[in-house]
Formats: sequence, structure tokens, C-alpha cells
Amino acid sequence: MTKPVPADVVSRLKAVLGEGGWSQDPDRLTPKLTEWRGRWTGETPLLALPRSTAEVAAVVGICAAQGVAITPQGGNTGLVAGQIPQGEILLSTEKLTAVRNVDAFDDVMVLEAGVTLAKAHEVALSVGRRFPLSLASEGSCTIGGLASTNAGGTAVLRYGVMREQILGIEAVLPNGEVWNGLKRLRKDNTGYDLKHLLIGAEGTLGIITAASLKLYPLLASRCVAIAAVATPHDAIALLAKAKDETGGAIEAFELMSRLGVAFALKHIPGLREPLEAVHPWYVLIETASGEPGAAEAAMERLLAGTLETGLIQDAAIAQTETQAHAFWAVRENQSGGQKPEGAAWKHDVSVPVSKVADFIDQATAAVETRWPGVRVVAFGHVGDGNVHYDVLRADGASDAPHDALRDEGARIVHDIVAAMNGSISAEHGLGAMKSVEALRYKSAVEVQALRAIRAALDPQRIMNPRVLF
Repeated sequence: MTKPVPADVVSRLKAVLGEGGWSQDPDRLTPKLTEWRGRWTGETPLLALPRSTAEVAAVVGICAAQGVAITPQGGNTGLVAGQIPQGEILLSTEKLTAVRNVDAFDDVMVLEAGVTLAKAHEVALSVGRRFPLSLASEGSCTIGGLASTNAGGTAVLRYGVMREQILGIEAVLPNGEVWNGLKRLRKDNTGYDLKHLLIGAEGTLGIITAASLKLYPLLASRCVAIAAVATPHDAIALLAKAKDETGGAIEAFELMSRLGVAFALKHIPGLREPLEAVHPWYVLIETASGEPGAAEAAMERLLAGTLETGLIQDAAIAQTETQAHAFWAVRENQSGGQKPEGAAWKHDVSVPVSKVADFIDQATAAVETRWPGVRVVAFGHVGDGNVHYDVLRADGASDAPHDALRDEGARIVHDIVAAMNGSISAEHGLGAMKSVEALRYKSAVEVQALRAIRAALDPQRIMNPRVLF
């Protein structure tokens, strides 16, 4: 628990934010103090709702002068508790929603931190361009949160993570000063790149208030399909074939186990079986091309060839946008479908793409041997090596005993990841959930360097103090 915030600091923050710029209403606070999965809840003496970068700077300046801690929050879609305060001032960016600039010639848009990803897509389309980052939480997650956590999503295989989409950053540093780094340059080789320190820092080095983001041309053809495979090893072989067959036009390559699909069909209204027969594993593939008809043609060649060789067992190509959305809905509801099934250990890990199938095999053998009856759901962005590896309690068992074994389960899974030179957090960040655990897997040299950077920019450790090193 963070030390109590002095009453005079709360009063000063209220004064500088003015009417509508703060709240202590329990009904207003409750949704922001509860994590989506319900695993973490928090508390705060004040919800700060700044409407401009200047107001963010004022809040941080007051807190810095008094050594008062701040937890920044975007859309509250994080899954590692980095956005849930435990007594700190909670600073929400929800009112920083301006679209500052959109330029189709420079292929850039400048958005404030509280703009949602769904709105960012609309802004890009308004000038005939595309912003490629895609997440299931696009209606809630925000630009500031996406940048602060270096979010991934389903299009990383082709476009990279959020870091690759950012040309410039505006941020309020821990001393309350504003750094305006909203450049739109593709090349700027002038020393340390401060924006790359802030991206993925989870609010520990400053509060991102706006970002310059890359735009891309709209593509003329797009195709979505679901294919059935016998094993994850076949899925990886299919990925290699898909890359060669399409000339790199793969936008997404998502793996789902039968159990995950079954849970989604059981608990999410409106979903349908993706294929006529039941299969052990499914791959959702999306291709896109700048040439009309090319994406569809490449997909048909890929699926016809791999059906003939037996690499895939069945496949279906979406014939309409409605069908494409239906296929994606099965993938995007993998987490939602699990929720009613009870307690689960969630692991967001990455390994080299060539090791994805080996990881699933080894981790599953290890946890099922240690705890017979547990239910494993593996799914995710295998095209970039990111597996969401979830271990649910045994059917009919109680939640509490399973929850109590979470840390032991994580150690088993994460040790296998580390042995493959992987990462214990592929896209969710470390937050409060994994910051201590990460010390087991990072070298002393790296941790020392990271701590030195933080101490230089935030010597009082007031920015998201429970997160990172």
C-alpha cells in the first residue's frame, strides 16, 4: 500500500483541475478500480480527469513537489494490474480525446492519449488510410495505454507491435515538465531516442499525452479463412507454407485449440462452429494485398495445396464480410469464453516461432502431469511467437485451491519459456503482477541498467511505483 496522500494535496489537485476534472464518487470510481478479469481491485483518494496536457503537467507537478505517487490509466483493459492504484492518485487520460492532426501525404495522424483504438481506425479511414493495430478491446483501449504497454494484437506478423507504429510522443515527465517529441520523421539519428524509453514503460517514466502514428494505404483485397490441423506442429508448418505462398501477404495467423473454441461456442451467444466437423486445432488466416483479387487467389492456392498434401484436414474461406467477422468472433472470444469456466492461470508468453509447438507440448505435459484434470487452453498470435497459455481448474473443482497454485504453475510454464529464450510477457507487460517474478529471468546487468534509467528520470519513484524494477 502506498503512503496516504495528504489532504492538502488532494485539495490542490481539485483546485487545479476544476469542476468536471476530478471525482471521488464511488460509482464513478468503481469501474476504474476493478481489473477486467476481476482479479484485482484498488483504491484511490482522487480520480484526476485532466482535459489537456497542461492539466496533466499541473497534476504531476503538484504530486512531484510532495512526493505523492500517481497511477496512470487509459482504457483499463490491462491484464497485469499495472493500471489499478493501491492508494495512489489515479490519473485517467479518458478526457484527452483530441485529434490534433491527420495528414494523408505524410501518412501520419496525431492523437491524444485518450482516443480509443476504434476511433483511431475511423480517423485513418477518413483520409483513405489505415492504422493496422488490431485488438479485441479496440472499443475501450486507448492510444496512451497502447503506447505505454507496447501492445501487440493480431497484425504484428506483418506490421509489428505498437512501437513500430509510433513516430513521436508527447509526455509529461515525472518532474511535471512536458516533453514535446511529436515529430513525424521516419529518420532522426540524433542520440538517445526518448520516445522508445517511454513506449512500453507502463507509465513509470512519464505519462504519454499524445502520439504521432503511422498510417498505411488501404489494401485492395482481403481474405479470411479457417483451417483445421491435427497438431500445433502442423500449424507451424502451415505458417511457413503460407509465407512462401503469399509472398509475405499474411496479416494474421491465429491458433486455437478445440477446447477454447468449445468454450467460446458454449458461452458466447451468436457464435457458430467454424467448420462442419470437430477438429483438435484451428488456424485463422487473414491475407491482404494491394492488388484486386490477389489475397483471395493466394488463399485458395494455399488451402488447396495443403489439403492435397494432408497438412490441413479441412478449411473454409469467408465469402462475405459477415462470415469473416464470424470467423474472427470465434478467435476474439477465446478469453471471454473461458471466463464462466472458473479459475484460470493466465500466461502471455512468447518463444521463437519455430519453438511454439514444442512449448505447447512441453508445458501441457508438465502441468497435466503435476495436476491431473486441469484444462489447458492455448491460443494466440503464433505467427509472431505469442501464445496465450491458460490453465483452467479441473471441471467441477473449486476456484480457490486452483488460485492458490497460480505461482507454482507460472514457475513451471515460465521456466520452459526461459529455456527456449522466450519472454514471460509477450504483449501485456509486467505490471504489478509480474514485476517481481521477472527478476528471476532477467540478468543482473539488465536490471541494473533499467533501475538506473528509472532513477534518473523518477528519483522519487512516484510514477506507477509498484510496477517494474
